[in-house]
Amino acid sequence: MNHDAVFVFSDQLLSYKFSENHPFNQFRLTLTIDLLRKLNALDDQCIISPRSASEEELWLNHDKAYVEAVKKASVGELLPEIAEGYGLGTEDTPIFNGMHDASSLLVGGTLTAVDYVMSEKSNHALHLGGGLHHGFRGKASGFCIYNDSSVAIKYLQEKYHARVLYVDTDAHHGDGVQWSFYDDPNVCTFSIHETGRYLFPGTGSINERGHGRGYGYSFNLPLDAFTEDESWLQSYETAFLEIADFFKPDVILTQNGADSHHYDPLTHLSATMKIYRQIPKLAHQIAHQYCDGRWIAVGGGGYDIWRVVPRAWSLIWLEMTENSHFSGPLPEEWVSYWQKLTSLPLPTTWEDAETIYKPIPRKAEIEEKNQLTLEKLLYPIRHRSKK
Repeated sequence: MNHDAVFVFSDQLLSYKFSENHPFNQFRLTLTIDLLRKLNALDDQCIISPRSASEEELWLNHDKAYVEAVKKASVGELLPEIAEGYGLGTEDTPIFNGMHDASSLLVGGTLTAVDYVMSEKSNHALHLGGGLHHGFRGKASGFCIYNDSSVAIKYLQEKYHARVLYVDTDAHHGDGVQWSFYDDPNVCTFSIHETGRYLFPGTGSINERGHGRGYGYSFNLPLDAFTEDESWLQSYETAFLEIADFFKPDVILTQNGADSHHYDPLTHLSATMKIYRQIPKLAHQIAHQYCDGRWIAVGGGGYDIWRVVPRAWSLIWLEMTENSHFSGPLPEEWVSYWQKLTSLPLPTTWEDAETIYKPIPRKAEIEEKNQLTLEKLLYPIRHRSKK
């Protein structure tokens, strides 16, 4: 059966869990799916179960020794001093029982999405359990054990011989994916994020443009802290359109971290729900313009799991299914049911109030700085087109 869009999910994805108090909390998947169900916007026929990635598939982007270390850690057999060298057992990425299987399922979910899109069973595929963009070839980092996007891009290259445009709108730089393809001219990475001056991982400067044959295919747009909607969107839309036209991909893979919102506890941007309506809309447009609709979307960061993530991630699916007309009140059933479980006052509308934060005195300065960064980023593309 052919679908316009498929939604990759099973309850097993919730097993990727470091601890009760860790900020990375996959319970946000449950909240998002329930919101979509309360809208009658998620048909069971569109839900596809993820498969687990094989070890051979993990090896596409991860060292064999690292995969073995994760397997040992999963059953309590990795010595702490060895674990530390692999980025495991840290405050960010603690060891938990079954972590290899849980992480392999996240990777396999993204591969499931890839296969549905590339075998023309679906135009679009959404796997919100994925988007773990900080994982490296031989090291865990930033809540990420395996890097599902990097594995998926290697898989897209090997199985489907595709040129891939990876677009990362997480507030944190998509470092793991960038470095995996830094010398590859057939993968273009574009990350728009808060400057690393005050935020993990501290990378993603405008000067990180690629290496060797890959030079000119890595794009980073670091935005100033406290950037608001207008500047964020102007930067994203201008850059994405010009990068897509420059690279002309076969398929688009978007990482949809929802942590650029003002409410997010780990970042310092001042965006609202306005950007989360536009992010998937532009990706959808560009996928049809350049890729015959081939669009794979994954999740990522997002640490206000109650007020931000369910709305932001629901809007991706609503856009994929051309059902993005929802505005105004959220389903009262959803609000009243989940309000009992959190002390935070849940939003009652899709949109945020204009007064969720006080006016920012440096607004004009921030916007000017972001505009200069954007112009520097796109100068090589614009200069090349004139030659």
